[in-house]
Amino acid sequence: MEPLFVIESLSKSYGNRPVLTNLSFEVRRGECFVIVGRSGCGKSVTLRQLNGLEKPDTGSVFFDGIDISRLSEAELRPVRKRVAMLFQSGALFDSMNVYDNVAFPIREHTALSGAEIGQRVSDKLAAVRLADIEDKLPSDLSGGMKKRVALARSLALDPEVVLFDEPTTGLDPMTSATIAGLIQAARRSHEVTSIVVTHDLALARRIADRLAFLDNGSFQFLGTWAEAEDSTNSLLVRFLAGEEEDEDDS
Repeated sequence: MEPLFVIESLSKSYGNRPVLTNLSFEVRRGECFVIVGRSGCGKSVTLRQLNGLEKPDTGSVFFDGIDISRLSEAELRPVRKRVAMLFQSGALFDSMNVYDNVAFPIREHTALSGAEIGQRVSDKLAAVRLADIEDKLPSDLSGGMKKRVALARSLALDPEVVLFDEPTTGLDPMTSATIAGLIQAARRSHEVTSIVVTHDLALARRIADRLAFLDNGSFQFLGTWAEAEDSTNSLLVRFLAGEEEDEDDS
């Protein structure tokens, strides 16, 4: 598969604290690329570089040949129609019902008629296995339902890429498995490239084409799950086994 994202020598710090250091990698078109690592290692920071929510201090982020790290907010608008993001919280608008939440990006970025918007909202909710909830407010929904509505909204513009930030945080194992299935279904039905940041190793095992282990500002491993299980990287081995940190790891 050809690369869709090419990240070159990317570094990012907050004050005097370096988070990403000379990070370089590619994400292939159509794959599910999963980033794992300990809390605070920079996984979500990496994700936010991929749609221009944050800029690197140095380095470049190429999306389909375009260096988005050099674009203004106005220039990023067409990119963000192609690269959607599912935030950890879901980030639904509390004052809007489910219909208006899913319809929001369609109204913002297209000139579709009301009937066409209604059909698309219905289709996207059906894709995440939700029906007859258009009039409900986010406060009426379970955590799993909120994540599914947020996924429907992220698919509303038929993006080429969806960035998932901890999509199963706070969910029970059965609901987490449902979310995993929906991520896989989105790839099949929408030909979506998926980039997933997660602590959920069961999710990573199920969906990842390639797994990246982020530590100390760079990827200490990048490969398939089978290759990860055969890795001799001691920190990765302990991470996958769920062992406690050594003092030297902090």
